[in-house]
Amino acid sequence: MSFETPHALEEAAGYAFANPRYLEIALTHSSYANENHGRCESNERQEFLGDAVLSIVVSDYLFHNYKHLPEGQLTKMRASLVCEKTLSRFSKDLGLGGYLMFGRGEEQMGGRERPSILCDAFEAFLAAIYLDGGMEPARAFILRFIKPCLDDFERLSFKDYKTQLQEIIQQNPEEQLTYALVGETGPDHDKRFIVEVMLNSNPIGRGEGRSKKAAEQMAAKEALELMGE
Repeated sequence: MSFETPHALEEAAGYAFANPRYLEIALTHSSYANENHGRCESNERQEFLGDAVLSIVVSDYLFHNYKHLPEGQLTKMRASLVCEKTLSRFSKDLGLGGYLMFGRGEEQMGGRERPSILCDAFEAFLAAIYLDGGMEPARAFILRFIKPCLDDFERLSFKDYKTQLQEIIQQNPEEQLTYALVGETGPDHDKRFIVEVMLNSNPIGRGEGRSKKAAEQMAAKEALELMGE
């Protein structure tokens, strides 16, 4: 049976394959390959490659965009982004399960909804983009998914340093805290903001973040550290 490229999937992924063979392999579960007695290749090898591509893209992005975080925190962030739960959700967002080719037994056992299978398929699909177009389209594809997750991560993981700093400063009513945007870096689609926190117009901390609020929190964090808090 000849493979027909699912153009709706390409549209959802934002990538059109020059060689649809890579896409066909990405969508072929081992149960389907086994039922067809090796006449087609399963997605397992591409899943292996996709796992490596995913790791380097995520690691590189975190390294360059979260310069204030230590290695341990970066490792935790990466782990949360490449785990089965997250990747299976990405796969569902893409609608990947509906395009997978299964053997009859796996199909009947609900393989299309199984998180481990969806996770592996996402990595195999990423590898297909990498093999077909190289690192840049693979990077662009995965960053579409992880950037919103990082926004959520920042929002949930930040301690409220601003409130903590405000509570200390307001013990002296004459003192006043203000925050000022002092710089921006990066292109419009990936901008970083630099903020200074001032105590009576004197800078006491500086922070950087993917949003102004995140930058303010990091500025307050630095101020607290300088104060020994």
